Amino acid sequence: MTFHEQLRTRRSVVVAGAGVAAAAAVTACTAHGKGDDAPAPHDATAAQADRPVDANSPANALAKTADIPVGGGVIVGDTVVTQPSAGTFVGLSSVCTHAGCKVATVSGGTINCACHGSKFALDGSVVHGPASKPLAPKGIRVNGDSVVAE
Repeated sequence: MTFHEQLRTRRSVVVAGAGVAAAAAVTACTAHGKGDDAPAPHDATAAQADRPVDANSPANALAKTADIPVGGGVIVGDTVVTQPSAGTFVGLSSVCTHAGCKVATVSGGTINCACHGSKFALDGSVVHGPASKPLAPKGIRVNGDSVVAE
């Protein structure tokens, strides 16, 4: 075997190895996070266990009204509670309508999904896609100084 034949053989091995590595990287990137996009199954017991115990709060309390800023909101389990204007509270699903991810934050006057960048107004309507449908409403009411799930 001549030097040039060996070079071509080695080059073929290196090129083939690079192709395998690139294919593995692409596969890893497309598979990463697939299980993270789906919302976790709703477990009322677990959601209740995540909340601090307050002897003065109803058992189904999501948050204290004082903890929900005017023009903002909080995410509690599978519910987003917002206060678009003083004394007006809105309950919404925390599941983004684009790909089923859980919304990540309420800031800057919007509810924000970190998965693909969708933004929703404090009433759940779409401000910025890719989501095209509003967040689903959830039943809430004010009970004393608490916002409770219905």
